[in-house]
Amino acid sequence: MSALPAAPVSAEPASDAPWVVCLCAEWCGTCRDYRPLLEQVARAHPQFRFAWVDIEDHAEIADAFDVETFPTLLIAGADGTRFLGPLLPHAETLSRMLGALQAPQPSSLDVDLLLAVLEKRPGDFAV
Repeated sequence: MSALPAAPVSAEPASDAPWVVCLCAEWCGTCRDYRPLLEQVARAHPQFRFAWVDIEDHAEIADAFDVETFPTLLIAGADGTRFLGPLLPHAETLSRMLGALQAPQPSSLDVDLLLAVLEKRPGDFAV
């Protein structure tokens, strides 16, 4: 039985909702396994916007993060960054994290750039 909260399938996040960004690579088997779990978490947490950023296909916005461990998650919004780091592909862990986020910290310019691109082209990074 899943520990994920139930949410309406049709719920759309607000345009100013924080982003949950998976920084990944297509060649990474763990990342490929994580994608359906991230989709499941996205359905359960409509108060967030979710994005899938392949660090090789989108090097212009992802290189600055120097991702060494896959998958790496970024949780950030206009109010700042709440999390940036690796997280094992476990839907319940991510769901619990989203329910207990720390206060935002000021975002770096790299985070601001990534979020600006996501705002302009969200369809390119759909989960």
